[in-house]
Amino acid sequence: MTWMDRLTGANVLPLVCVSLKGAVLAAPLFFAGAGSAMPQSPQFPDHLEATAYSDLTGWRRDDHLAALNSFLRFCSRNEDPRDPTPSMHYGLDEICSLCLTANRESINSETEARRFLETNFRPYRVTVPGFVTGYFEPEVAASRKKTDGFDVPLHRKPAGLEAITPENKPDDWSSHLSHGRRTNSRFEELPDRSAIMDGALDGEGLELAWLADPIDAYFIHVQGSARLRMIDGSVMRVGYAGKTGHPYTGIGRLLVKRGEGTPEDFTMAGLRSWLAKNPAERDALFRENQSYIFFREVTDTLPGEGPIGAAGLPLVPGRSLAIDPDHIPYGAFVFLQADFPDLDAEDRSFSRLMVADDTGSAIKGKARGDIFVGSGNLSGDIAGRIRHAAQFTVLLPVPGCQETEAATD
Repeated sequence: MTWMDRLTGANVLPLVCVSLKGAVLAAPLFFAGAGSAMPQSPQFPDHLEATAYSDLTGWRRDDHLAALNSFLRFCSRNEDPRDPTPSMHYGLDEICSLCLTANRESINSETEARRFLETNFRPYRVTVPGFVTGYFEPEVAASRKKTDGFDVPLHRKPAGLEAITPENKPDDWSSHLSHGRRTNSRFEELPDRSAIMDGALDGEGLELAWLADPIDAYFIHVQGSARLRMIDGSVMRVGYAGKTGHPYTGIGRLLVKRGEGTPEDFTMAGLRSWLAKNPAERDALFRENQSYIFFREVTDTLPGEGPIGAAGLPLVPGRSLAIDPDHIPYGAFVFLQADFPDLDAEDRSFSRLMVADDTGSAIKGKARGDIFVGSGNLSGDIAGRIRHAAQFTVLLPVPGCQETEAATD
């Protein structure tokens, strides 16, 4: 059963979840990472405050079946969808336990989906101020070979690229570098964006594709994925494969600090416009963002599916949320409320249940999110206008409510 089948209402779940004998979901595991699967008294971070579904404006009018089906993508995972150094996550046991429960209840309607969510989860308001932006999958022209018109590269990740963890971090490693290149059993710092722009990776054969416009290339780095329309008539989808590990700096924020405009002036569209009008200053501004992204050709998604997110699953327009996995785990439900038009109904403000399944270099903090809008220019126009304060509410599993194989033996 494919992910697309689930979106159309099918509810057959992969057998990967059936082997979890005796798995019991305890709410503290949601935030504490690995640990005992014995039921415990919930202990939540100080920035979470218990609330009620009746207090969530827009909760009842949301499409809960669509949100639940978006979550059910995680059922097909046979390994934990986690960052190399998470401080909290939904474990595979917890995900599969919830999937078994949903499968047992045969959820096929909006009413059943909402009842399932309200029974198996409790809402907790994030008390720190929230902020959301939007992102999309660009579509741009490209070439598989360098030509006079296509000379801006997207790079594959170099051999030996690894995330730096507490287990492998060298004693003398700089604290601001999240990744390094392992060479001869030791880590070396990778070149930053400025050095790569000057040719630091030339000659390694890492060029995956060539673009015509450096602004397009920069925004693909920011978005983390793209559809490339090749001049030979083929289409290539590229996705995030790694990064140099240098810190990310938002160039729009730099322009605001320098008095070039207000934050409202530097939406995605506004920033692109400024870059196009100031070509002499463009590259110098790019160099101030040291972070540099590597890509891979994505061949494991269907044409109608979204790009692959950090959790290893195709993103769902309007339901996928990029988060900081140090504060919100992959697989978590997050109910968002913000003062911009809903993506499907412009006569009401945005309030919908999202699933945390992606991240990004600029997405940092307890209540910071990036909403995946979709693919193409129209999605880009919508995503570029989203820069809003938001209320985050995380849904935590109710201890002991989930199905287990032991309970069905």
